[in-house]
Amino acid sequence: MKVLGIVVEYNPFHNGHLYHLNRAKEIVKPDYTVAVMSGNFCQRGEPAIIDKFSRAQVALLSGVDVVFELPFVYAIQDAGGFAKGAVGLLERTRVVTDIVFGSESANIDFLTKIATIMIVQPEPFPRLMKEELKKGHSFPNARKYALLKYFELTKEMDPKEVLKIEKSNDILGVEYIKSLKELKSDIKVHVIKRVGAEDKDADFKGKFSSATAIRKMIIDGQWDKVTQAVPETSLRIISRELNEGRGPVSIQQLEQIILAKIRLMRREELQKLYGFSEGIDLRFVHCASKFGELDQFLSCIKAKRFTMSKIRRLMLYALFNISQEFLSQCNESGPQYLRVLGFSSKGRQLLSVIKRRSSIPVLSVCSLYKKVLQKVLKDKTNRFTVDQELFEKQLLLDVQSTSIHSLLFPNKSERSADRDFHIPPIIVG
Repeated sequence: MKVLGIVVEYNPFHNGHLYHLNRAKEIVKPDYTVAVMSGNFCQRGEPAIIDKFSRAQVALLSGVDVVFELPFVYAIQDAGGFAKGAVGLLERTRVVTDIVFGSESANIDFLTKIATIMIVQPEPFPRLMKEELKKGHSFPNARKYALLKYFELTKEMDPKEVLKIEKSNDILGVEYIKSLKELKSDIKVHVIKRVGAEDKDADFKGKFSSATAIRKMIIDGQWDKVTQAVPETSLRIISRELNEGRGPVSIQQLEQIILAKIRLMRREELQKLYGFSEGIDLRFVHCASKFGELDQFLSCIKAKRFTMSKIRRLMLYALFNISQEFLSQCNESGPQYLRVLGFSSKGRQLLSVIKRRSSIPVLSVCSLYKKVLQKVLKDKTNRFTVDQELFEKQLLLDVQSTSIHSLLFPNKSERSADRDFHIPPIIVG
């Protein structure tokens, strides 16, 4: 049995995503396709424009068989943490045989070489990395410059090739491969040449516009352009969610929540959270007290060392009280459950297999998590690798993130705090 695994956000599902999904199927020719999808907050530190249940429905209608939620604690990390969580989920299903991701370079050998260097840390790479970080570069740029110098010294590869991993998909690709190697996984990796506009390109580029541009067009009501950039199924569900007042959701709607939270925190409290080092804790306190608008607050914090995506992620760490200890434990132990957001009639068969094979429990109905957890803890086969406390903490964050996301809906009657407990898995077909 061949099972294709893909890692997605679908924020929202657009023509480029459909191209990736169809090409991945052409390459692998799978019996089933599994997607690990970010929940209600995404890797750039922003809330999803429509909720995870509606995005899962689009995925299923477009040809995915099972959609699992990437736990919140991984979905809002940098590329390394995001990949650890996503690949960890796919590996723990014990059924996924192949993974396909988009790539700007589409050079699997090159990406594997970089991933190997990141794991092995051959000299003089660690020293070069420290030197670049001391210069005040962000981590991605420090790594790029360190790799350039490493290849100049070792002659193992043309240094100019390193410039190809500046783009987000290649950076993620390196981390996917690195995570698979660290897990000693047998999952086979494939790449697809990425098509269309770059992720951060906010301008309309026709059929293959970026998700960033499409979100902006949805918020601005430019439906003539949105219609060109997303498949009909996606357009229909986006329209439904907006018509019923469950979107669009944007980071701007978090303005007062975020600024209020940070104004209530002392610098010492921020320092206990993940990522608040190198003086950024002081910048958060200062900028939150000085400005009352989110854009001004973000611009105040922005510096050479701190990318805007990192700052937005740190905002979420502050909002949800994510400590260094907790996040490190999550990255070391991996995801503790397979939360089912939806499945097709065909996917139901695969779910039955996963429930018999997976090394972490399958959670189909959120309200039954205690029953599922107790069953796992009583299991005598040693099949499961689950930490009860970590399981509950990871799931609580998922529920809390959904609660906050729904608070941003335009329709006040839809702002229930317990959508995770009231909405069952989406079933298609």
